[in-house]
Amino acid sequence: MDSPHARRERPGYSGPAPVVRCFGERSMRRFRAMFQLCLWAGAASTALAAGSADDLQRARTRGLAATCAQCHGTDGRPAAESIVPALAGRSGADTVQQMLAFKAGSRPATVMTQLAKGYSDEQIRQLAAYFAAQK
Repeated sequence: MDSPHARRERPGYSGPAPVVRCFGERSMRRFRAMFQLCLWAGAASTALAAGSADDLQRARTRGLAATCAQCHGTDGRPAAESIVPALAGRSGADTVQQMLAFKAGSRPATVMTQLAKGYSDEQIRQLAAYFAAQK
């Protein structure tokens, strides 16, 4: 007798598909927006507890920068053996230029093209300044 939890074979199913093919462009835009909203809400609540408008802006920027940590490492410092470039200490102007190229689609990439579209130009400038200050 088969277990009710036994895996059923489905014709044509070869396992999970890569994330890029699982979600359409609309779903990815919604995901990015919700992710940024959650990060902003967490940063905002932390900064409000601290008090000042400058603290709030720093917390927002740090929250945005945290989205980069999965690939680029904490504070823009990836693991030594990583092929992903370090963002810490990189020229702010260069970072802005590269991010805008990703956003426009003029610089090919695997995921950065999609991720960059989720940031406003102002957010890109804030991220670039944040990582340039990380020495």
